[in-house]
Amino acid sequence: MATANSKNSFLAGQARAQFTARALRLLPPLAKTIQGRLSALESQAGGARDMQDRRDALLAFQKGSAAWVQGTTRAWSKAQAIPAATTQSRFQESTKFELMGDEVMEDKILASRLALRILDLASWELNDLRLRVQNLEAIPELHKLDIFRPEVLAQHMVEQWSKTPLPRNSWILVQDLIQESMAEHLLETYHATNEFLVQQGVMAEIDLRPLVKRTPSAVVATVISAAKTTSGLGGSTQSGLMSGPGGSGSGHPVYDETRLQTATTPLARARMRAQGVMGHLKRLLSDRVAGFDDTRPQQASPPLAQAMASVQREQEENDSGRTLRAEDSGQVYSQAHVEQAAGALRARTRTLKQAASTTSEKATIEIVALMFQSILAEDRISAAIRVWFARLQMPVLRLAISEPEFFGSLQHPARRLIDRMGSCVLGFDVTVAGNAMEAEIKRVVQVIEQYPETGRRVFQLVYDEFEKFLSKFLSERGSTARVVSVAQQVEQKETMAIQYTIEMRSMLNDMPVRDEIRDFLFKIWAEALAVAAIKNGPQHAETIQLKRAAADLVWAASAKPDRADRARVIADLPKLLQTLRLGMSMLGLGLPEQDKHLKVISDTLADAFMSKTDAISLERIEAMAKRLANLEDYLSDEDVGDLPLDIESLVTMIGIDVGDIQVVTDGGSQPTDAMRAWAQELQLGTWFSLDHNGKISQVQFAWCSDRKQLHLFATADGRSFLIQARRLASYLQAGLLVPIEDETLTVRATRDALAKLDANPERLLD
Repeated sequence: MATANSKNSFLAGQARAQFTARALRLLPPLAKTIQGRLSALESQAGGARDMQDRRDALLAFQKGSAAWVQGTTRAWSKAQAIPAATTQSRFQESTKFELMGDEVMEDKILASRLALRILDLASWELNDLRLRVQNLEAIPELHKLDIFRPEVLAQHMVEQWSKTPLPRNSWILVQDLIQESMAEHLLETYHATNEFLVQQGVMAEIDLRPLVKRTPSAVVATVISAAKTTSGLGGSTQSGLMSGPGGSGSGHPVYDETRLQTATTPLARARMRAQGVMGHLKRLLSDRVAGFDDTRPQQASPPLAQAMASVQREQEENDSGRTLRAEDSGQVYSQAHVEQAAGALRARTRTLKQAASTTSEKATIEIVALMFQSILAEDRISAAIRVWFARLQMPVLRLAISEPEFFGSLQHPARRLIDRMGSCVLGFDVTVAGNAMEAEIKRVVQVIEQYPETGRRVFQLVYDEFEKFLSKFLSERGSTARVVSVAQQVEQKETMAIQYTIEMRSMLNDMPVRDEIRDFLFKIWAEALAVAAIKNGPQHAETIQLKRAAADLVWAASAKPDRADRARVIADLPKLLQTLRLGMSMLGLGLPEQDKHLKVISDTLADAFMSKTDAISLERIEAMAKRLANLEDYLSDEDVGDLPLDIESLVTMIGIDVGDIQVVTDGGSQPTDAMRAWAQELQLGTWFSLDHNGKISQVQFAWCSDRKQLHLFATADGRSFLIQARRLASYLQAGLLVPIEDETLTVRATRDALAKLDANPERLLD
């Protein structure tokens, strides 16, 4: 017995060592990525204080990144060994009340957010690993300082950041990058550790029942979830919500509080509900279906394979099959066709279950059938689309039998495809999408039917093709095409104006140039150059003329102790002023405003004649002019931050009629990082309810600019709403832009199937 315990302890130690070694591989590339992000932020335009803070953050990280990586490496390596129960640690919960410093609390909150992100992505792998280690070491729960716990990894990272020391505000600047990188890397690390233990014979099959034990905190989580959704959360999500990754009810208080706060966001609630549904299904199959394994590819038994082939042929040959064929391009579908398809679906299900050889096959057939029955019953989808969705039952069934992962993964290509197509048509008549949308869905179904043995690859292929179709179809129909063309040019103009400003600031950084000239170049002339580049091209003669004017203005406004230089300025001044008027006219500035700017410039030039400061050499001016002429070669593709947007940009640039477009400009409340992230994740084709200036409209997300700064939402009657990125996040945060459906089509279908199975579990295996 002692030998077995020693062997198990050694094996657990090996698992922790391998886990730590894999986790440590992330740190060096993560440090480089963080430095790249801080470098990009440092080059962005902004307020003087913000730019100084970014510069300080970059310099501090360049100086301390190596120490942070080394410190985190030592801390993680040391954490491999489980401490004795009497060992005191900063991370252990105290049994007595004591004051906690603000900095300590802030560090704990940052670590909790990071741990939450890891748990959200890797919860299934973590729970499997937790159960295997508990079984291996014969312990009721992982130690609070176990390296396997996400909060332990996160707390050490944040602690070493503070010890290095690196500024806390610099962590905040890059925390989204750290969270994403850590979550993705640790998901792979948890998976690899699970595979190692399985290879060593540790719990090849997981019993999920321990995940739903009712500790006091789990009961609280159940009450909270019941108040928000009729089905509740899944086992792992329930226990993780209040109990931390261990599910013991003794998670860190700050971690639990942060998770509750995050769970109240619409995006988090939707994800948690979806995970809860999938968790419910996975537990049902594990508990009730003998031999079910969602981790290993399977093949249909010979009798079922023959029955599926026979059903497929019958579907193509019998009367109902011919009714659903695509050859009748003028076919008008009605509810009768949907009912006919539902009847055929039930008949196929009975035939297939009779031919099934195992309980796993019967359960898979029943669940897939119930899901498609739910989709066929969704009367918010037009009859034509539902009829075509029904034809996916057999391809999806083949895939679900061969890849049981279909039941546990929201990211499975088959689910994603059905969800994407459903999100574009759910709740609206097919005429909204038109014949093109229906024709594309028909094509997708037919391609899948033609390659039944290809499996998930064909679903992934047509999913990618459907995404390309959406991006083109939604942005090129009706008046939307014109708006998209203009909006894209607006973004290009604003982006180029910011980049021109950054480049000119760099060029003038060590030149003795008056503030009045700097302000004119940065605030007026950079935008004029951008407009000229968009309208005529960066190398057009007129654009080159405007670029040259910037260099000439800098030289003319510098000190002129030499008489010949003063004479040259006087001779060239009329042409320079004319060029400046040309650029300001491109911006739509009226004559009074032009005169105001030119008066400031003229006064500055007059002062330059009497200035005693150092003159700027012609060589430096020529170098500046040469760089300006080819400025596009130096511009970066990196994000330049939020872009301004206004009606005047649309009118003065292109002369568009803005009667059918509402421009929602920058302003309003400051959105959180979570809301900004949500705004970036919106999918084309999804329908929303938009409350703009007290009027509610149902809009479809039709287009997003290349830099994701501008977003276009279109109504069925041809109106458009162009929304700037930060304001979009503010609307999401305030509930002014709300998804029509906060649950995907397949998740809702799974929920409906589970409700039927909970009421009548015998049908699963009948």
